[in-house]
Amino acid sequence: MLKSNLAVQSEVVTMSSLEISTLVGKRHDNVKRTIESLAEKGVIAFPQFEEKATAGRPVMFYVFEGEQGKRDSIVVVAQLSPEFTAKLVDRWQELEKLVSGAVFDPTRALNDPVFLRNILLEYTEKVEYLEVANKDLTNKVESMENLFKEGMTPTQFCKMLNGVNVMLVGRFLEDRKWLYNESKTRIRWRTGNYARDKYLTEHQSRISVHGGDDFIKYTPVLLHKGAVRLYQLYLKSLLPMKSTWNGVFTHDKELKGNA
Repeated sequence: MLKSNLAVQSEVVTMSSLEISTLVGKRHDNVKRTIESLAEKGVIAFPQFEEKATAGRPVMFYVFEGEQGKRDSIVVVAQLSPEFTAKLVDRWQELEKLVSGAVFDPTRALNDPVFLRNILLEYTEKVEYLEVANKDLTNKVESMENLFKEGMTPTQFCKMLNGVNVMLVGRFLEDRKWLYNESKTRIRWRTGNYARDKYLTEHQSRISVHGGDDFIKYTPVLLHKGAVRLYQLYLKSLLPMKSTWNGVFTHDKELKGNA
């Protein structure tokens, strides 16, 4: 993107989880886990998730932006390494000064055609980027809404997601405290306290056993918010994926099929 001396008043200062990792001297995967844990507890808002192409596997990272991002990143660093909190605040102030330091000079803009053309090009690129990002987000939301149906179990929902290893979904959700196994001899999933009425609820059904007593079967089913959270984890490649997965997400697959 072309750089100019124009400082747009709505310019948003950002900081990535990669930079936080370097700042506090922690592994990036530990930083990401801390972010996700705090977000799931409602302590911070889920930041935007992005990826950067590299020579090898793409790097996935979170991006904090604006006042909310500044506040949340400070919370994350305070959790990881309290002694680095002041250093993080200093870094935010440095970034904010870099953004606010460039001043738009209207006289130069009117008398310098090249400068004005660069400003217009930069603005056009930003608009185009936002339009593409908004369209992609809309497609993702619509895809999730088309997949989710009331009464779906987590496994049924994940069967609709290209590449997910549905055989491992139960154990994955058990590790995240969404589910627990009430039986010592077989798999009988129940909704965990952490996820109850937030991500999951339970349906009850009476099972009649020939020659024995009836018993109540409990089936964990997704709430809308639970489906949204699972879909977010899916788009971040955090669900258990098949080794044969082609790297294409469900919404991408649908878009290519309709092209």
